[in-house]
Amino acid sequence: MGQWSRSELDAAHEKFQAAAATAGRSGDWRVWADMFTEDATYIEHHYGKFNGREEIYKWISETMKDFPYNEMTEYPHDWCVCDEERGWWICQIENRFNDPGDGKIYQAYNLTVLKYAGDMLFSSEEDAYNPANFGPMVKDWLAAKKAHAAKQ
Repeated sequence: MGQWSRSELDAAHEKFQAAAATAGRSGDWRVWADMFTEDATYIEHHYGKFNGREEIYKWISETMKDFPYNEMTEYPHDWCVCDEERGWWICQIENRFNDPGDGKIYQAYNLTVLKYAGDMLFSSEEDAYNPANFGPMVKDWLAAKKAHAAKQ
C-alpha cells in the first residue's frame, strides 16, 4: 500500500489535467504552475531542469508566448498508468495545435512522469519528446494554415 489512496491520486491527476486545460485556453500558466510544490523539479529534455514552482512558472509563461508553443492550447492525456506505491503518474500527453482552418487535428505526444507529493501537489514532472514526431506535424500544420488563409 502506498502513502496515498488511489482516490487521492486520481483527484490530484484530474486537477492537474484541468489546470493544464485552463492554462492552455487562457494563456495564464499560474494555475498550472501552482500544481507543483514550492521546491518542485521540472525536467524538460529540450530546455533543461527547472527548480521550484516560481522557476517553473517563469519558464512556462515565457515559453508558451512564442511560436509554435502559443498554438498548442490543448493537452489531452491519451493514456496514463498510476504507480500507486510511488504516487507516480506516467502518461502519454498530446500537444494539440489550434485548428488551422481545415478541421483536422494536429498534435504530437510527449511522455510524462508526474510524482505526487500530497495535498493535491506534485513534486516533479519530467517530459520526453521525440523531435522527429513534432517537426513534420508542425510543417503540416503550417501548410494547412497557409492553405486556409489563401482561401479567405
